[in-house]
Amino acid sequence: MIVDLPSTTTSAVNHALIDIRERGGAVALGRVLTLVIVTDDSAQVEQSIDAANEASKEHPCRVLVVARGLKRAGTRLDAQIRVGGDAGASEVLVLRLYGPLADHGDSVLVPLLLPDCPVVAWWPGAAPAIPTEDPIGRLAQRRITDTAAASQPIKALESRRTSYAEGDTDLAWTRITPWRALLAAALELPPYEDVEAVTVTGAADNPSADLLAGWLRSRLHVPVRRRTSPPGGGISAAVLERRSGKVELVRPDGKVGTLRQPGQPERRVPLRRRPVRDCLAEELRRLDPDEIYQAALQALAEVDGRNGRRAGSAKGPQTGATQGDET
Repeated sequence: MIVDLPSTTTSAVNHALIDIRERGGAVALGRVLTLVIVTDDSAQVEQSIDAANEASKEHPCRVLVVARGLKRAGTRLDAQIRVGGDAGASEVLVLRLYGPLADHGDSVLVPLLLPDCPVVAWWPGAAPAIPTEDPIGRLAQRRITDTAAASQPIKALESRRTSYAEGDTDLAWTRITPWRALLAAALELPPYEDVEAVTVTGAADNPSADLLAGWLRSRLHVPVRRRTSPPGGGISAAVLERRSGKVELVRPDGKVGTLRQPGQPERRVPLRRRPVRDCLAEELRRLDPDEIYQAALQALAEVDGRNGRRAGSAKGPQTGATQGDET
């Protein structure tokens, strides 16, 4: 069910939600959080809603989409309510803000937040330089950005590093969960030797490759080198050097990886690039600070070969691109 409310108010939106519930019982009440999606791009709205709807099957929530329109237009709020089959296991409110109202999305959101529920803010495209200082970011306990969607991904990642606050996270970090799991599992198999050096290879403009290098540096406390591959290829290899030989996780095609290590048979493992919906669902599983992500960010300054690149020297994906193709 989709209900359009042009030129409306937050009070009218709340009354419409109550009316829908009383008439059809279509809105579930067992929601665990409020997910706020912030975007300036109308084309990105539907992609973000689709990802949120899929994630809501694991995390029932109220989804508030703040779509900021033309600031030169007259002050106006156009709302759309989606429930039932059009909203997954959630209820979706699309709020299109025009004129001066576009800069005051927090004021529009407050009356629509679920009471006594955590708030998660997600910027699927361009994000504020310091999310915690953004008016909507201040409302949230958890703030999700995506440096891979920025026009200058490496510069955006550096901004995340210098402005990190508890509750911040990034989908470029979430995309490397399979890489982290495979490498950690490999080190639990014999021979049980210390890692002496690490090399991570990936596209120069790929923030996930940088974060993987930072994570390995923060966990292993050994020299880590960042090597670059052609743009758009994501992460292609991670090599851990030990006295008896190398632990190699190589993925040349973006789909299947090969894990090699001394004393173990070669293994082919699924390592497909993760879609946004899977990354979002993973991030919504935890609302506490992610200390491992924080440590990986801080360790970026210690990764060899990273600081030699010019921040933002390569362009990231255009707005509306499939961000899951960036790991």
